[in-house]
Amino acid sequence: MHPFLNRRHFLSQTATGLGGIALTHLLGRDQLLAATAKTQLQPDINPANPNAPRQSHFQARAKNVLMIFCSGAVSQIDTFDYKPELIRRHGQQMPGGEKLITFQGEQGALTQSPWAFRPYGQSGKMVSDLVPHLGALVDDMCFIHSLTGKTNTHGPGENFMSTGNTLDAFPSMGSWLSYALGSENETLPAYVAIPDPRGAPQSAGNFWGSGYLPAAFQGTDFNIARPVRNLARPASSSPASDRATREFLTRLNQHHLQQFPGDSELAARISSYELAARMQLSVPDVSDISNEPAHILKLYGADAAGNPVQDLKAAYAKNCLLARRLVEKGVRFVQLFNGAYQTGGEGVSNWDGHKVLHEQYTKHGEVMDQPTAALLIDLKQRGLLQDTLVVWCTEFGRMPTFQKGASGRDHNPAGFTAWMAGAGVKKGISYGATDEFGYKAVDQPATVYDFHATILDILGLDHERLTYYHNGFARRLTDVHGHVIRGLLA
Repeated sequence: MHPFLNRRHFLSQTATGLGGIALTHLLGRDQLLAATAKTQLQPDINPANPNAPRQSHFQARAKNVLMIFCSGAVSQIDTFDYKPELIRRHGQQMPGGEKLITFQGEQGALTQSPWAFRPYGQSGKMVSDLVPHLGALVDDMCFIHSLTGKTNTHGPGENFMSTGNTLDAFPSMGSWLSYALGSENETLPAYVAIPDPRGAPQSAGNFWGSGYLPAAFQGTDFNIARPVRNLARPASSSPASDRATREFLTRLNQHHLQQFPGDSELAARISSYELAARMQLSVPDVSDISNEPAHILKLYGADAAGNPVQDLKAAYAKNCLLARRLVEKGVRFVQLFNGAYQTGGEGVSNWDGHKVLHEQYTKHGEVMDQPTAALLIDLKQRGLLQDTLVVWCTEFGRMPTFQKGASGRDHNPAGFTAWMAGAGVKKGISYGATDEFGYKAVDQPATVYDFHATILDILGLDHERLTYYHNGFARRLTDVHGHVIRGLLA
């Protein structure tokens, strides 16, 4: 008989096994075991109704997201990140920066903001005179002053903030949310992107593209001035004829689908056609702001006129009104852009202030400040902030120095600012900090992955479990990185 099969050895081996089980139980109870891999949670998608509402992983704090993206890299030094030492050391060389070469070359001296900072609200938060309307709302905001990026180039930076990857063709955050949660509105897309009146951002479709996710989850881009393309009924077709044709096509499609049950591509195509038909009525209605009262138009600055800057402000304000109306209709993810890809020269159409920052930012601040603040005020007074997370961000920050031989600031991904407001976040706080000059994040530095993980968490989604299988990998928005910034959560 084999020695390990006799009774004595059997009992001794059993005793050892029971001891191991007991030890494992004790270690697990005291949370001393290595963490086990989390089970992936890929949503069950019905191709015939890909935007049907789906359950979050856990109790959500917010139902939808409104992201305001300022293209061109807004300077934290000149808006929300107050640095008294920068004022005191104005005109001096930045310690350790004598040989610093950034995106466009050598750096000059430390340069204070051309705009004064003053305290706002009960929190006393210091905000620049460039954005006084937003400054008045600081007690509703949660600032993150320690964001860090991976690139100092606009296109990859925009990709990274939107998709979690500097390369093209990755799914945007809005697409991930549409994939995970679907929509509570059957007549509008789950995800709408609102380009700036001046045009699309540099990364354009990457911002609202679905990447390797199914095409049903890409964003639909339109604004007040440029409605959804190819949606209007031809003038030669009457409403009754158009409706009868759609009903006939629906019967044909359903009959065809019955002949080929389980054909997910066919079901998805039919679903997209049906949504387009419903949008023929819903999009013109939601885009029509003519019924907005005069005091609301005035609040947003949509009635501004008289010069090109005021005209642009009014156009952006109308896009802000569109954003509010989409949130009101239950659109899951609304992405509002301030600034477009370079047209007319560097810094003219967005916040890329390399050469003449004061002249350019004076215009950009006038366009962005009042309408954006009014959007936040309007959401709050309508009770929409209870379920909506508002996010303001940009692709990276800017240097505390002026560029050598210029009057503007170069790119800086080492430390920059974003803010949130509304459902799920604390009010009137600042998280993290850059150094005494606003150059590098030194206190509680946070990555864009952390930023994304936190947004998903507020929507009731575990960023480590929300995956999509692609090319042999279980992909996710945060790649293999990211931690939820618990200090922001209410």
